[in-house]
Amino acid sequence: MATNPAVAQGTLNRVRCSVVLPDFPNLSITSPYMGKNFATIAFEGDFVAQEATGTGVVNSPEPYVIATITVDLLRTQALAANWLSQSQATAVLGDCDIHSDTRAFPAIKLHDTSVQKLDPGAYDGMNPVSRLTLRGVYYINNDLWNL
Repeated sequence: MATNPAVAQGTLNRVRCSVVLPDFPNLSITSPYMGKNFATIAFEGDFVAQEATGTGVVNSPEPYVIATITVDLLRTQALAANWLSQSQATAVLGDCDIHSDTRAFPAIKLHDTSVQKLDPGAYDGMNPVSRLTLRGVYYINNDLWNL
């Protein structure tokens, strides 16, 4: 009879999440500047296109996908106003790193990142969040470059 392998499940850290912009350190966002949902990252599109043939598929790995980072930025702090000011000056930001809520998962680096949206949110005195959406390029399938 098999027994429980007792594999350690790891730990989540609710305050570890951060969004770092090396070219704009004054815009970097750590957890004290975020709402309860903190930040999320989502990839758009498939990592590999599968072109149909008569009897199967031909795999065509993509060299990159677009990624979107959404941050619940606290409007009650000056950092949200800094993001609005930055968007008025230029919404093109360059590189951006998002750090997850666990050491076991690596930071994800986006390139050619820009501010896609900055929704100030409801001015109803009930919700302090302005939703910031960043969009950039995430490079994948690096072995494609091994000729």
